[in-house]
Amino acid sequence: MSGETTLTVIGNLTADPVIRSIPKTNDSVVNFTVASTPRVFDRQANQWKDGAPLFMRCTMFREAAENIADSLSKGARVVVVGKLAQREYTDREGVKRQVIELVADEVGVSLKYAVAKPVRRSTQGGSRNGRAQAEPGGNANGSAVASDDPFASFQGDPEEVA
Repeated sequence: MSGETTLTVIGNLTADPVIRSIPKTNDSVVNFTVASTPRVFDRQANQWKDGAPLFMRCTMFREAAENIADSLSKGARVVVVGKLAQREYTDREGVKRQVIELVADEVGVSLKYAVAKPVRRSTQGGSRNGRAQAEPGGNANGSAVASDDPFASFQGDPEEVA
């Protein structure tokens, strides 16, 4: 949709992502929170100081939700790109509440302080326990196994990737 503001948040997961199924559609949805803390250099004290942290609740759907649940855990440094959304819900006590969350278009692991080995998942062959099977180079739960070419199983035009 045009006119929507895209937001990028970089930070660490405050807990393991929580995945569930949407009852009506049986699609997967994952929720996770990213803590982003700005750092500024205090010249008088000659040291870095943390600013006020931002805790951004994030949501992602379908296969990407499953990939996030299988790949990320508490403390992982991530880059999340998406759009802000406001929604209403009724809590357990019957009180109407509002929440603002980032509906993610893309989620990636930050490589500033870590190394990652991508593993492409197969979209064929069904799933096990509601999760897609990993391609060669990964194991059944999607964990990476070292490989020289993580996209060796790609069956398409290389120009499509760029």
